[in-house]
Amino acid sequence: MKLTAAYHGGTRYDVTSGAHRIVTDQPPADGGQDAGMSPVELFVGSVASCVAYFVGQFCARHNISRDGLSVDAEWTMAEGPHRVGRIDIAIHLPHRIPSEQKERLLKVAHGCTVHQSIASALTVEIKLNPHAASRAQS
Repeated sequence: MKLTAAYHGGTRYDVTSGAHRIVTDQPPADGGQDAGMSPVELFVGSVASCVAYFVGQFCARHNISRDGLSVDAEWTMAEGPHRVGRIDIAIHLPHRIPSEQKERLLKVAHGCTVHQSIASALTVEIKLNPHAASRAQS
């Protein structure tokens, strides 16, 4: 799987994956034009939307209406290194569900792919011009 983040002036980068595009930028206070979410907002949004999807799928399987389902995410930053240090997720269902379903729903929410990707050891390898060396040897 692959996506690309490409420079579009100032502090804006457009992320493309197949036919989809997301604009990221920085707020004016950080030198940007606020043309889109910051990468940190997009990161936290990925967690929230993944939880929402998993909860929505649970609701669909158990004939629980997804109407009004929403997920809020609040985060705080940490230092050493500078990063998102904590994300608090709040799932909102506008109707009550039995307590045994609540426990299963929360377990499903914790199993979302994005949450599991950051909760477990994750390897990120960063290279500069990785294909340039192979072209130079050709």
